[in-house]
Amino acid sequence: MKTMANQDESVVVRVSEEKAEIMQHEGFHFVPKSMWKEQVRDVNREPEVNQETGNLELKEKKSNKMSKSTKRHLRKNKKN
Repeated sequence: MKTMANQDESVVVRVSEEKAEIMQHEGFHFVPKSMWKEQVRDVNREPEVNQETGNLELKEKKSNKMSKSTKRHLRKNKKN
């Protein structure tokens, strides 16, 4: 996987190596993965103060969705 951005870096994407070669000819250039993490992956995170250290840290918004293992255990318990 490669991380690429267009000329003004408004679009940052992760692509396969084959797709990266094609995109490079179209005007995209390679950028560090940290740029992708900041602009794309961490968009749903909000900065919050850590109670232990007092520093700002990114925390992901939590959903009420049950995990697969929790669902599996519930189904198993209903059968018994």
